[in-house]
Amino acid sequence: MNAKIDWSELFFSSTGRGRQMPFVIAGVILLIALAFYESVVTGGLKLLTGWVVYPVLFFCGACVLSKRLHDRGRSGWWSAVILVAFVMVWPQPEGFFDFIGVAVLVWAFVDLTLMPGERGMNRYGLPIRVTTEEPVT
Repeated sequence: MNAKIDWSELFFSSTGRGRQMPFVIAGVILLIALAFYESVVTGGLKLLTGWVVYPVLFFCGACVLSKRLHDRGRSGWWSAVILVAFVMVWPQPEGFFDFIGVAVLVWAFVDLTLMPGERGMNRYGLPIRVTTEEPVT
């Protein structure tokens, strides 16, 4: 990804590294899509379409999280822990043990949105550089 974000790469591929700002934008897009779907679709239609919509949102979330985790030098498999915590507390924490999910989400928020990615190459590749120059043809 350069100055222009490759959205299909961001949402549908878990390989490589992802920068902070595209991660935040993608997270907001996924949360808005989830909230919109749950507020608009109800009843039997939700039972039918939920079998498609929820797995797609879950997969896209796993890809976006994996890229950002790779940028921080962590395995993309940590996205499973974050997504399970999210499912535990969505739309609001109710049970006694939901504080574990909230703690995981607070850690993920601080680590993935506020902390910079690793400098230089790590085991997931080179960092994404933003270039504003036009390619020479």
